[in-house]
Amino acid sequence: MASNKFRGLGVALITPFAKDGSIDIVSLDRLVEYQIKSGADFLCIMGTTAETPTLSPEEKAMLKQHLVERVSGRVPLLMGCGGNNTAAVVHELQTSDWSGIDGILSVCPYYNKPSQEGLYQHYAAIAKASPLPVVLYNVPGRTGVNMTAETTLRLARDFENIVAIKEASGNIAQMDEIIKNKPANFDVISGDDGITFPLITLGAVGVISVIGNALPSEFSRMVRLALKGEYNTSLSIHHKFTELFKLLFVDGNPAGVKAMLHEMGMIENVLRLPLVPTRLTTMEKISSIVRELGY
Repeated sequence: MASNKFRGLGVALITPFAKDGSIDIVSLDRLVEYQIKSGADFLCIMGTTAETPTLSPEEKAMLKQHLVERVSGRVPLLMGCGGNNTAAVVHELQTSDWSGIDGILSVCPYYNKPSQEGLYQHYAAIAKASPLPVVLYNVPGRTGVNMTAETTLRLARDFENIVAIKEASGNIAQMDEIIKNKPANFDVISGDDGITFPLITLGAVGVISVIGNALPSEFSRMVRLALKGEYNTSLSIHHKFTELFKLLFVDGNPAGVKAMLHEMGMIENVLRLPLVPTRLTTMEKISSIVRELGY
């Protein structure tokens, strides 16, 4: 039976770009070391936060190989592998080299808005084809379709290698229903930094985090304390981040966290179109918080 390695603080790794728009490997390596040394429990690569839709196939292959070698088994690697063409995702699962990768994160099909039965059949095909444990990813704000608790639970019960869901629906009642009724070998992971604390108090096992790119030490401490049931201390850390949660997403992701990392001196503030850097007013507020935090 597949088990879920993806607990605690997972960082949804950004892709740093140089001023000319190319991938900045030196900054990427620095970020990876910073996150592992600061308490990240696993890394999530090639997700939305990595600007994956703007990477060429050659860049994706290079990044995957480089990150596997760089991390070298120190923490588990969860890699994005999803899409809205089921046959294409199945083909990728069956033909790619997955050595060094510990699981795949597969987003709900976007744009073509399948029914709940369509979502079930899509993930059933993925589960049957995947050589690795599968983490579902429900993010209706980006995909245009919400996977209901009923569909999630059906998949969790029917496929042992579907080990978790990254839930970013924003619907606490839906997430609570999944946690309450899930099988023992299936976990719920927060897909939203801002609700990680309350979700862990309900029974979630961690987060795939954007803010963890910049503040892995503080955020991993909050997650660990919450997982140990030390809610008062964890809650006080959560409240310190409240304003930052809003700021990092007001101009879209990963524009906010890239602005913050730039202010911390870790990367160039470069994104690939159609994404652009945060507005000046947002940048100034982020800069002020970075100074307050002592970076």
